[in-house]
Amino acid sequence: MREILKKLADGKISIKEAEKLIKSFQIKEIEDLAKFDLGREVRTGIPEVVLSIGKSPEKIAKIIKACGNKGLIITRLNESKYKKIVTKLPKNCEVRYYKEGRVMIVGKHEKVVEGHVGIITGGTADIPVAEEAKIILEEMGCKVSMVYDVGIAGIHRLFRYLRKLIKKNVQLLIVVAGMEGALPSVVAGLVDLPVIAVPTSVGYGAGGKGIAALLSMLQSCVPGVVVVNIDNGFGAAAFALKILKQINSPSSP
Repeated sequence: MREILKKLADGKISIKEAEKLIKSFQIKEIEDLAKFDLGREVRTGIPEVVLSIGKSPEKIAKIIKACGNKGLIITRLNESKYKKIVTKLPKNCEVRYYKEGRVMIVGKHEKVVEGHVGIITGGTADIPVAEEAKIILEEMGCKVSMVYDVGIAGIHRLFRYLRKLIKKNVQLLIVVAGMEGALPSVVAGLVDLPVIAVPTSVGYGAGGKGIAALLSMLQSCVPGVVVVNIDNGFGAAAFALKILKQINSPSSP
């Protein structure tokens, strides 16, 4: 897009030609497989992300090759599928895989968002969802401080580590919890920071694979809690990025 605008400013193309080029630049059609939104990151501040679920390694490899090293993020990617994908990519394709968070990064993103986020999990089983959020935030330029396994079953563990996060001047908190999902409400009742609650599918019986945690978080009586969907670490990171972009943008008051 920058190249198109430069050509327009230099008088090498007309406004009509620039408009046509920008429109064609925004969407890249990959056979009958995908329509990749190249302008999403510029337009919304959140890069285009490919959910690996339901896509074969061959299809994901096709998308990656068509997009080149344009900073693509692939989520919910298990290790076995990742290993099949990399065998189908050119040797010069730059990829990084994070097993715990099940995220693959292709190419590089501009580090466009400043800020410091604290991520807290109720239990060790919640870590993969928390890691997904962490990877997205760090990829976009944020600093992240993690605190694992401080759920309400041993609530005395929380206070010490929450105090440490506050001393580090985190600007908001992502709280990830399963079972009854009470941790975000407890945290939000103790701090003056925005809290993004992420229910996880950790649980059994009446837990309903995260349904109980989701409903508990939605029903929170503590002000200042926003809730994303079950296991949606990416969604929590995306919302955090938008908040931080407004807080820390040079144009902000």
